[in-house]
Amino acid sequence: MMRFCLKFIPLALLPVGCAADDAVDATASMSEMEGWSLIWSDEFDGQSVDRSKWGFDIDCWGGGNDERQCYTDNVKNALLEDGKLVITAHQEESAGPALPPHLRKTAEDQTAINTKPFTSARLTTKGKASWRYGRIDVRAKLPQGQGTWPAIWMLPEDNDYGSWAASGEIDIMEAVNMGISCEKCPGGIENTIMATLHFGGLWPDNKMAGTEVPLVGSLEEFHTYSIIWSEGRFDWLVDGRHIATKTAKDWFTTASEDPDAPFDKPFHLILNLAIGGRLSEGRGAGGVSEGGFPKRFEVDFVRVWQCDDRPVNPHNCIDSGE
Repeated sequence: MMRFCLKFIPLALLPVGCAADDAVDATASMSEMEGWSLIWSDEFDGQSVDRSKWGFDIDCWGGGNDERQCYTDNVKNALLEDGKLVITAHQEESAGPALPPHLRKTAEDQTAINTKPFTSARLTTKGKASWRYGRIDVRAKLPQGQGTWPAIWMLPEDNDYGSWAASGEIDIMEAVNMGISCEKCPGGIENTIMATLHFGGLWPDNKMAGTEVPLVGSLEEFHTYSIIWSEGRFDWLVDGRHIATKTAKDWFTTASEDPDAPFDKPFHLILNLAIGGRLSEGRGAGGVSEGGFPKRFEVDFVRVWQCDDRPVNPHNCIDSGE
C-alpha cells in the first residue's frame, strides 16, 4: 500500500503554482505544473485498466442510496479507449451480491443476491494508494440524462473514527441529471457541480457541508475537477478556477475532539457512475429516464501532486515515518 504525506504550508502562504486560486491550464503537461511534484497518476494509455492501481467494487447493493445499478468488473463497463478510461452504464438486468464486503461480513445472509436493471463500474485505489493532504486533478467528460450520477470522491483507507460518516467522505465532484431541461439553471439545462464533505457521527447522525455551482463551459467537453487538501482546509477547483473552500470549523467527528478530524487520515480515490438513487431521482424530472443508454463517463487522466519541497508545517507529516 502506498501512502504519501504531502508537505503543505497554509494556502495563504503557498508559493506561485501552489495556490488554490491559480488559473492552471487544465490540459498542461505533467512537467508544466509549476510548484508541484507528481507522485501518482494514471494517464490511461495502456491496453486495459491497470489492476496494480485500481480495484473494482462488485455488488448490487445500491450504494446505500437506492441506486439501480450492479457494479461489475466487466470490460464493457470499464475499459480503456483512445487513451481514456470509459466507465459505461448499460441498461441490462444483472444479479450479484446484495451487500459490499464490509457489510456482508456481519449480515445474517452473507450470500444474499440482488437483481438490478442497470450495470456500471466503480473503480477504487483502496489497498493500492491512499493520501493525506495533496492536490488531485481528474480530467473528465460527464454523462448526461435524468438519473445519471457520476462521482469523483474519496473514502478513508481505514475507518479510524468509525463507520460512515464518522471517518469522513470527500466528494471532489458529483453531478446528477446533467443536460436535462432546467428552468432555473444557466442556459436552461442542468449543469450543477457539487463539492461536498460528509462527517459527524455514525449514520443516521451524519452531517454534510457542500457547495453547488454551475459548470462553466460545454457539457460536451472535458473539464478538470481538482481538490487541494491541506491541514484543516479543502479547496475545490474546476478548470483551475476556485469554486469552494471548507475549513476545519465546517466539520467535526463525534469520535474525536481534534479540530482536523476526521480529515487528518489517508483517503483513497473512487471513480464511479451510478444510475438512479435518491439524489438523482429526487431532482430534475424525477426517476431515471431509460433513453440514451449506454451512458459514458470518460476520464482522461488522474494526477496526484505534492507541493515542491520547502519549509512546511511539520504536523502535516507527523505520521510519515520520515
